[in-house]
Amino acid sequence: MKIAKNTVVTVEYKLSDAQNNLIEDGRQPMVYLHGGYENTLPKIEEELDGKEAGYASTIQIEPEDAFGDYDPNLLKVEERARLPEPLEIGMQFEGLPEGGEDDDAMIFTVTEIAEDKVVLDGNHPLAGMALRFELKVVEVRAATEEEIAHEHVHGPHGHHHHDADEDEDGEEGDHFRTHPIH
Repeated sequence: MKIAKNTVVTVEYKLSDAQNNLIEDGRQPMVYLHGGYENTLPKIEEELDGKEAGYASTIQIEPEDAFGDYDPNLLKVEERARLPEPLEIGMQFEGLPEGGEDDDAMIFTVTEIAEDKVVLDGNHPLAGMALRFELKVVEVRAATEEEIAHEHVHGPHGHHHHDADEDEDGEEGDHFRTHPIH
């Protein structure tokens, strides 16, 4: 089966910077719904469109087509007392950029901690970087009606829906603490 809109694609990958420094080794394959659903970078979809299982390629994606250029205006210095303790580098918080509205909320990462100040960075960790992806298509299948309606993959390595009364403690995605700062 060829990769086309509304197919589920399983891709083994390695992610490096432009100098071939490994960023992520892709221990688990990426599984995404193909067709402009924003489940992967558009340049990856463009490269894989029309291909089949077994196809392999290495592509480089420039910052403007990946996570954007680094924006120094997305750095904030906050009073340490405004943030919860214990505070560690790498923690993430939801907040607003300077002058932002409530619908502009974004994730800030703690990058530096001083005695009474904390530096928060709203840039994606890979912003400003050219990225090199080694890709190998492992499997292509037709998406289910439910996956198309929800615009993402269900099942192994995809998204899972939970009942409201189901206990979600320890679910992947709950691995960082958030605290609004505005």
